[in-house]
Amino acid sequence: MKSPLLSLPGAVPAEGVDEGVAAHYGDLFREQRALADGTGFVDLSHRGVVTVTGEDRLSWLHLLLTQHVSDLPAGQATEALILSANGHIEHALYLVDDGTTVWAHVEPGTQEALIAYLESMKFFYRVEVADRTADTAVVHLPAGSITRAPASAAVRETPYGRDLFLPREELEAFAAEAGPAAGILAHEALRVEQQRPRLGFETDHRTIPHELGWIGTAVHLQKGCYRGQETVARVQNLGKPPRRLVFLHLDGSEVHLPPHGAEIRLADDGPDGRKIGFVTTSVRHHELGPVALALVKRNVPVDARLMAEETAAAQETVVEP
Repeated sequence: MKSPLLSLPGAVPAEGVDEGVAAHYGDLFREQRALADGTGFVDLSHRGVVTVTGEDRLSWLHLLLTQHVSDLPAGQATEALILSANGHIEHALYLVDDGTTVWAHVEPGTQEALIAYLESMKFFYRVEVADRTADTAVVHLPAGSITRAPASAAVRETPYGRDLFLPREELEAFAAEAGPAAGILAHEALRVEQQRPRLGFETDHRTIPHELGWIGTAVHLQKGCYRGQETVARVQNLGKPPRRLVFLHLDGSEVHLPPHGAEIRLADDGPDGRKIGFVTTSVRHHELGPVALALVKRNVPVDARLMAEETAAAQETVVEP
């Protein structure tokens, strides 16, 4: 989905998974500061949108998701995961129920696989699953924003701001009223500052929720059976995850940021040391400078000096070892 807001002055298209919306509109740090101050909005209209309707929607989703949603009050935002049988993360859903419909936005391009799985699990339940990506655009308003949500939008309110499920035909008119626009890079910089994981960035094919701190926010430990629950319970009760998420302060003298997948080693071991992790997301923050999220082995000392490829890095603990 290519956003019409790419026609706004200064818009520079994003690349990779975020292709279709603007990376920035000419001033990355100004856009970050605006969002931090509670002004402007972020065009997330490239994200997939899935709805579930029907009398059994919440009780049915409760059986499939890691989150407790059977009694989810209308208007209360939550997030949830779908795991493989081995407990590895397959999907991340950011959802809200408006009283008749569960609205969820997901990573770009993942909605088809998600819907295929949901359809395969319908059985006799009174539910209907729909891909609403073509007619619904996701827009993010930062925390503190006084911009009024249109009556036509479903609203998902979180401590980090409001996600609007907006009819796609209203996107340009909304942008004209809600500006200034901020690009996805500004949104990502604040996400990294907030130490929030993102599917496909902080995850790989073997990631389990404990490694990223998703226990509690996206995984409820006091609910019934769902696919992958055995792994969640075993790690929670008997062990520790093999890796842990860390927040990195990167050497600001380096021109280039270490990319996603950049290998991390102990600084004391030198460039030939063994790999102990990898960078998941790196950004330039308007106050903190160059920072990143990374996954490292659980037994890496919390005070160890690290190297992300050629860049020195100091770590802050996100997930306790």
